[in-house]
Amino acid sequence: MTADLIVDPQIRSWVFLPIVVITFLVGILRHYISILLTSEKNVAMPQMRDRQILTRARILRENAKFIPKNSFLMRRQAFNKEEDGYLTRRRPPVSQNIITDPSLMTDMLKGNLTNVLPMIVIGGWINWMFSGFITTKVPFPLTLRFKLMLQRGMELSHLDASWVSSASWYFLNVFGLRSMYTLVLGEDNSADQSRQIQDQMASAAVTMPNDPKPFKAEWEALEIVEHYWVLEGIEKHLRHQRLF
Repeated sequence: MTADLIVDPQIRSWVFLPIVVITFLVGILRHYISILLTSEKNVAMPQMRDRQILTRARILRENAKFIPKNSFLMRRQAFNKEEDGYLTRRRPPVSQNIITDPSLMTDMLKGNLTNVLPMIVIGGWINWMFSGFITTKVPFPLTLRFKLMLQRGMELSHLDASWVSSASWYFLNVFGLRSMYTLVLGEDNSADQSRQIQDQMASAAVTMPNDPKPFKAEWEALEIVEHYWVLEGIEKHLRHQRLF
């Protein structure tokens, strides 16, 4: 039965494309509003230093194969030395909360204003305005578990899970227009919904107390690395290639 379902071509002009355009324009508007509301974030130097230390330790662990063994051991000793290593030294607790730093509450409200509120308002309006429409169909079969994700606002148990409702099409566009936003606004834009969520998580991680668990985990990961040099004998190999 679902294979014979025919969608009115006018849905493309009056439902499918308008949802794409509305979602794109709202993302552009959200980008410029977030630029106006963004305040400069002051990060404490100890926290910034600790983040850089963790980044350097991770880079050393992931790229140890490109440096000789002695160089790797010297760098690992600098990070993992028991007394004064970068990862083992004691750090004073640094706590930031809403009471001591009211700017955290302000940044949270700004994030909700530019990120969550437009999605709820526009999503509710689209669900009311275009309720009951089938917009498109994905070109591959799906299981029934995808019906809740792709057919929001439609209670048709016999409908194939590959069909997409208007409300679900809006949410797919919210997270699927990243390439268009990057093309129009550049890499560092505030229109990308997924990027906004990642930035909020990153800012929350910066304002968290100085937890020793990440340093301990990185220390253990760096300690168990077995070094092997992939460039061993590269000079001989290059001389051999030059001769022939």
